[in-house]
Amino acid sequence: MEVKENMEIIFICRDAFGNSLLTNIAVAMEAKKNGSDVAVVFTEEALFALAGKTFRWSPLLENRPTKIKVGKGATSMGINMTSTIDKRWTDLSRLIVQAKEEGILLLACPIWLKLLQVEGQLPPEISIIDTNEFLDELKSAKTVIGGF
Repeated sequence: MEVKENMEIIFICRDAFGNSLLTNIAVAMEAKKNGSDVAVVFTEEALFALAGKTFRWSPLLENRPTKIKVGKGATSMGINMTSTIDKRWTDLSRLIVQAKEEGILLLACPIWLKLLQVEGQLPPEISIIDTNEFLDELKSAKTVIGGF
């Protein structure tokens, strides 16, 4: 297990909006670059989407031109979220891989993991911890942010 107690910042990503996933991870990566120990916890819809369902986009951001614009902006910021085949399409799995490679701890909420029964269906970048470890992480964090 790679959980490090005393995370400075924990972001909670609960909905299955691709734009929320992007924001939580992008801000976590920026915090990491600035020297903070950071984790992102996936719960509820976000956890379900990671287990093989689909991330959707907020209504104002779901149109093709806007997603292309966001993808171009993300690429220019060094954020991998577009398809390697066609940059007009998003591939949020690349964002998960990049976050892990940059040292962001990615955690599955143990309660929702059980409720949704998705253990074994998550990407390998997502760490699984038990409820007591999860509660210890939340209690010891300097800041817990309920998501963007």
